[in-house]
Amino acid sequence: MKAMSNDKPQAVCASDFASIVGEENAVCLWENIELGQQKRIQQAMASGKLPCCIVYPRTQEQLAAVIATAHANNWRVLPCGSGSKLSWGGLVKGVDVVVSTERINQLIEHTVGDLTVTVEAGMKFSALEALLAKSRQFLALDPTAPESATIGGIVATGDTGSLRQRYGSVRDQLLGITFVRADGQIAKAGGRVVKNVAGYDLMKLLTGSYGTLGFLSQLTFRLYPLAEASGTVVLTGKAEAVSQAADILRGSALTPVQADLLSTKLVSSLGLGEGLGLIARFQSISESVKEQSNRVLEVGEKLGLDGAIFADSDEDSLWQRLQKRIHFTATDSIITCKIGVLPTAAVEILTQVELGLIHIGSGLGLLQLEDKNQVLEVRDRLGFVGSERTQANKGFLTILSAPMAVKEQIDIWGYTGNALPLMRRIKEQFDSKNILSPGRFVGGI
Repeated sequence: MKAMSNDKPQAVCASDFASIVGEENAVCLWENIELGQQKRIQQAMASGKLPCCIVYPRTQEQLAAVIATAHANNWRVLPCGSGSKLSWGGLVKGVDVVVSTERINQLIEHTVGDLTVTVEAGMKFSALEALLAKSRQFLALDPTAPESATIGGIVATGDTGSLRQRYGSVRDQLLGITFVRADGQIAKAGGRVVKNVAGYDLMKLLTGSYGTLGFLSQLTFRLYPLAEASGTVVLTGKAEAVSQAADILRGSALTPVQADLLSTKLVSSLGLGEGLGLIARFQSISESVKEQSNRVLEVGEKLGLDGAIFADSDEDSLWQRLQKRIHFTATDSIITCKIGVLPTAAVEILTQVELGLIHIGSGLGLLQLEDKNQVLEVRDRLGFVGSERTQANKGFLTILSAPMAVKEQIDIWGYTGNALPLMRRIKEQFDSKNILSPGRFVGGI
């Protein structure tokens, strides 16, 4: 049995955590962890030492005590929820223990009249979605793996999805957070009301920090009422015409809640036709949905594009299939990347890759690439030459999930900005012992 980083045996380490969480099966030694979960955890770690165990606190107070114990012993912690996004980000170095919020999953408060909800970080997105639907409300995010993703994991990775077109990013949905600091102290920022200016804006800082600054435990979000009707328009055809349609849609008074450009292979694999695609979803009163959908169809007809409208179960099925196709790969060798590019350059990028999706408003999206050389080629097209950025497209390409060998060979973040010294100082302030997800963020933070 391997020793901990401070030479404390695994069994002793596990017993320390068991005395905190108390319940049976709340601490699981590495050799007893289910093989599928072992694989997900290893996807987040550099090769070498394995963690001694995974700990499942059930309350925020237990979580704080677990982290305080790790801090006192200089044990390195890999935070996680259900593990659906553990393969994202850099490889964590020298992990001693995995701590999961999966059992810290209660509804704290749902104020229907104020359109706000407060939940614990381990609640599944699908569970929250079902709960809010009873009040005809929803949280305006469409994350990867919504059935298994936890709320804390979605915020920690900044996983918004196509609804960003209408509702903004994860940061725009957050009203308040509670988190456990690296030393085990519980801290709060924001509040539980929509108009709130109390305290520092730590919500924006912790969103997308991949568990390197603190351990999210409770989150408060703004909500929106469910729309009366929904409809989706798909246009397919030549790249130039699709690009023109996207320009027209961006400059119009139309208000899609989701609007994405789709690569040729993605269009064909979904059975939507041939060529590049533009998919736009409208949600409002039925008359508005019908009118806006028809206007998009008319734009497509004038540009020589094929068009179709999807509604009801066909529409739901289309978006579910689209998400599965863009997020889940056929083989473990595929590299999934997050791209950010000027929206006007999105079509050019999509014509050069097999499978990809880019939001027409933000220029953010996802690509599936075959190998590291293709990653480097796309980065060059986005305006990177060595460590210098050209003025070509001013974009970025970050690897989310990839084989470990790829992550060990190239910089997964591809960051060439000048904020790295500031990021490191922030990390030092929040986690001076570097015990939370060491190495997972930009620059090995």
